[in-house]
Amino acid sequence: MPVTLHHVDRAAWEADAQAQVDLARIYADAPQERLPAAVDAFIDGHLAAGHAFLCARFNDRLLGAVAVRDDGVAWWLSHFCVRKPTRRRGVGSRLLLLVGAAAGAEGRPLRAEAAQLQMADQVLLSRLGFRVTRDGDHYELVRIGQGDPS
Repeated sequence: MPVTLHHVDRAAWEADAQAQVDLARIYADAPQERLPAAVDAFIDGHLAAGHAFLCARFNDRLLGAVAVRDDGVAWWLSHFCVRKPTRRRGVGSRLLLLVGAAAGAEGRPLRAEAAQLQMADQVLLSRLGFRVTRDGDHYELVRIGQGDPS
């Protein structure tokens, strides 16, 4: 499945009606305990705060997303979700590899708040070649052998 990385910030969100629909569908499929608010409020609040989503795109549709907060030093990842119909097809794995490669290209480390990184997320990241280490209240996500994710 040729999945590509798609960046959705406030400007992209306002300009792309399909991205609005797709991102809402992605997070509507998220387990309730993963979202801090209703889907529309979560997406709007994240974008209004100047943050973005990095999304898995296939055939002009967004199938998965991770919320990203750039603090000028690192990319903080949270709220990773893939649409139910495309789970277990490699979309989430490909998205995380693409995010890791993009962060590496920007010279940014990846981090996640400890409360945001569930055990299943840690297992997936480890399988994908990330070293996941706890540092106080957050995790450092380091891709071992930074290579081409294709």
